[in-house]
Amino acid sequence: MAAGRRGPRKSASSSRKGKRPLKAASVDAYLAKLPPPKRAALQRLRKLIAAAAPGAEETVSYGIPAYKVDGRIFVWFAAFARHVSLFPGASVVAAHRAALKAFTTSKGTVRFQLDEDLPAGLVTRLLKAKLAELRRA
Repeated sequence: MAAGRRGPRKSASSSRKGKRPLKAASVDAYLAKLPPPKRAALQRLRKLIAAAAPGAEETVSYGIPAYKVDGRIFVWFAAFARHVSLFPGASVVAAHRAALKAFTTSKGTVRFQLDEDLPAGLVTRLLKAKLAELRRA
């Protein structure tokens, strides 16, 4: 193995395998690349975020849609092979663990299956909790 290499190179096609989100320069560009079911789910999340945090600034961070409040990242969202994810942060997910029992979660992520309705009330509670956390910091 050549100096500096840590393993075999992966081709561009083998590295995606449907597990990483699409990268884009803007939220609109990101959404435009998605098939209709994923786009619709993320547009719904986008509306909920805008309603929970009026004036939040749309941006792209880590190649996925995000929103900033007071110059700090508030929340991210992205589409994956079989779900869409909301990334409100570990503390928000932990604080709402009981309400999130029906969903797959990880440290700072909530996954929503594409074949199920997006729980608007729960998403709004998560967003408001994250906003309150940001404003306390």
